[in-house]
Amino acid sequence: MTAVDDSKATGQKPALVSVTIDGITVDVPPGTLVIRAAEELGIEIPRFCDHPLLEPVGACRQCLVEVEGQRKPLASCTTVATDGMVVHTQRSSEAAAKAQRGVMELLLINHPLDCPVCDKGGECPLQNQAMSSGRGDSRFTGVKRTFTKPVPLSSEVLLDRERCVLCARCTRFSAQVAGDPLIDLADRGALQQVSIYADEPFESYFSGNTVQICPVGALTGAAYRFRARPFDLVSSPSVCEHCASGCAQRTDHRRGKVLRRLAGDAPDVNAEWNCDKGRWAFAYTTAADRITTPMIRGTDGRLREVSWAHALRHAADGLDAARGRAGVLTGGRLTAEDAYAYARFARTVLDTNDIDFRARDLSDEETEFLSGHIAARPDDVTYAELVAAPSVLLVGFEPEEESPIVFLRMRRAVRTAGQRVTTVAAWRSAGAAKLDARLIPTVPGDEPAFLDSIEASDIVAAPGSVLVVGERLGAIPGGLPAAVRLAARTGARLAWIPRRA
Repeated sequence: MTAVDDSKATGQKPALVSVTIDGITVDVPPGTLVIRAAEELGIEIPRFCDHPLLEPVGACRQCLVEVEGQRKPLASCTTVATDGMVVHTQRSSEAAAKAQRGVMELLLINHPLDCPVCDKGGECPLQNQAMSSGRGDSRFTGVKRTFTKPVPLSSEVLLDRERCVLCARCTRFSAQVAGDPLIDLADRGALQQVSIYADEPFESYFSGNTVQICPVGALTGAAYRFRARPFDLVSSPSVCEHCASGCAQRTDHRRGKVLRRLAGDAPDVNAEWNCDKGRWAFAYTTAADRITTPMIRGTDGRLREVSWAHALRHAADGLDAARGRAGVLTGGRLTAEDAYAYARFARTVLDTNDIDFRARDLSDEETEFLSGHIAARPDDVTYAELVAAPSVLLVGFEPEEESPIVFLRMRRAVRTAGQRVTTVAAWRSAGAAKLDARLIPTVPGDEPAFLDSIEASDIVAAPGSVLVVGERLGAIPGGLPAAVRLAARTGARLAWIPRRA
């Protein structure tokens, strides 16, 4: 017999629970953590291990609060709010404030306090919370523990063990989100520290996220190390240009030079994560051999530098002469908005519909598929619909390799909602294994036959299922039409994810 959630069956939301924090009452859904309920009221409770996208662990104990009826302070990041609960944070309880000061004092015993040279300085939660929740002086007179530093966990991630407060954010992200449990806490007690396995290097497509979520500067990026202070940087919101995921990013630059990229906060797209390529692949913007001055080829065949005004005038004359006879080939790293602007320019100014970003052969099947079933649709498959799908069928598409954020969103759905993933491929990739995907072994070129089979229909028969196809299916004769037939036959949503934006 299958248990049924009455609230889901009737469409009613579960009853809220009422909790009072610092004298203010708030109603929250059942299962809400006290630290989240406090945030609803604008009450900031200090924390290091807590992260809204990671499972709670209660490792740092910095978020202790007083709960009426309990004998001792409780960690607000692991305590679930219950109806009628009364909580006092450090703002209204001396017991909570004293507990937080004690935890902070213990954390600072061996912390090097090297803020002037730490890359985290100026944007460090430990700095801020030492001021708000710490003592004004130190009672520790012993010699601080020191380690050789930095320890390279990979070519891009460096570890400073003296700064680590063992919050386990990095280890939880790697195991829970990325599916790469290659970094862990070794030893126990006072000897415990972040480490990697000798025979398994920290080779993850998402390792840079551990640097961004580290709250104390124990993990730093090699590309940004000792390059600038946060208050010296100018930050610009941007969109990653490397694949079709459309991840929000923050680009930090100084004096016209990009120094680092951080994942932006976009709950509907990449949440707070990005891949290492999006984070660190920006050196090309300042490459020594990059052309920064316009040049025109003379009658002798040689290029010579000219002014921007001269170059623009020359380009305008050339385009005007080629009106109606030109084709436009853009780069695959353009955003959708920039690509639209180029397409509009090509059609209205150059009088041509020949515009593309792929420097490869394009079949009639792919042209008809894109124009008739992708561009012509009133709406597209969103990340939310992909995550909510009970079953996902992948054909000619490897999420971790081709669209890493799609992989992370699907992995979360597999872990938390039991999403079923099936991949049609010649072999089960590492990414497919992390998704616990079922493999349909298929000889390359036989994908259309499988898509027309009864088995394929059964996989996406459940309402809300999604069929995801990639560019590799477009290179197989009959592949894309077979995908369209399967979607029409079963009612599955059809998602097309190219290799470039």
